[in-house]
Amino acid sequence: MRRNALLAGAAALAVIAFAPVAPSHAADWFPYKVEVWDPPFDMASPRKTVDYVPLPKASKAWNLCVSFPHMKDAYWLAVDYGVVEEARRQGVNLQLVEAGGYTELAKQIAQIENCVAGGANAVIIGAISYDGLNNLVAEIRKKNVPVIDVINGMSSPELSAKSLVSFGEMGAKAGEFLAKRHPAGSPKVKVGWFPGPAGAGWVEAGNKGFLEAIKGSAIEVVETKYGDTGKEVQSKLVEDTLEAHPDIAYIVGTAVTAEAAIPIVRTRGVQDKVKIVSYYYTPGVDQGIRRGQILAAPTDSPVIQGRIAVDQAIRILEGKDYLKHVGPALFVVTQDNIKEFDTTSTLAPANFKPTFKVP
Repeated sequence: MRRNALLAGAAALAVIAFAPVAPSHAADWFPYKVEVWDPPFDMASPRKTVDYVPLPKASKAWNLCVSFPHMKDAYWLAVDYGVVEEARRQGVNLQLVEAGGYTELAKQIAQIENCVAGGANAVIIGAISYDGLNNLVAEIRKKNVPVIDVINGMSSPELSAKSLVSFGEMGAKAGEFLAKRHPAGSPKVKVGWFPGPAGAGWVEAGNKGFLEAIKGSAIEVVETKYGDTGKEVQSKLVEDTLEAHPDIAYIVGTAVTAEAAIPIVRTRGVQDKVKIVSYYYTPGVDQGIRRGQILAAPTDSPVIQGRIAVDQAIRILEGKDYLKHVGPALFVVTQDNIKEFDTTSTLAPANFKPTFKVP
């Protein structure tokens, strides 16, 4: 592939000022400001900012297989919307499978194997485990089937491309937000931290980024609780933490944690004492910020990540220039700037239902 030539000329595309509110409707989601890692697959690599422009249309109706950890929350619904709409826009076929949760690695592997056996030309994976799918990726690549890593991250060096951001930076942005509110020298404040399911690549990265960002501040993490991003699981973790630490000032964690915490702190009558921060974005987080129930959350534009993954797969299949490691620029949404935030890069439309097949 001629990706090096594309990378060399990519800076010439950057002609539009960065606007985190850029729309992502089917006809006009691009050009979209992204960061490109070069060398790819190393989050510590230097980055350049370019405007991403997808192909106008695929040359044929390729068969794409997309695998998600689950569809239990609106974050993955947004990614679903992104892959589905881009598949429709470019005129390719898409089958989406979801494993049902972060404990279901064996199921995810079996679903992807079935997809490939069924004739998938390329596979897009939102991985349950950072390392756990590497053997599968190697087997798929032996069949000359491209594999795109979307959202969560995998460690395999045999991946064809990545469409994702640094979840370490997502965690760091949440941590920085708190550290600025409570700098070194100010009174200590206690935080309950809920990074998500243990072992998932994005969770480990988010945890590391958050903890590094609050170093030297007045933030004290008194409890770290891992768990699946189902609302029932996160609600119990929040309840247990508030019971054990009644003097906590912040609940910080996944979007599901933040959504689950809203009614819990209200029922306990501590909404004025316990504040909530998410380290990624969903409709529930958006609503919570608008209502003053959640302080802030960074967005990684999951709709755009899904769209780019589809375009990367098509470009690879057609032997066209492609960017190997791409992620949308991050943007922190707060109660102060939310009125200016266009959610179409980040949230599926309210009327969008989970879609598993295109056409």
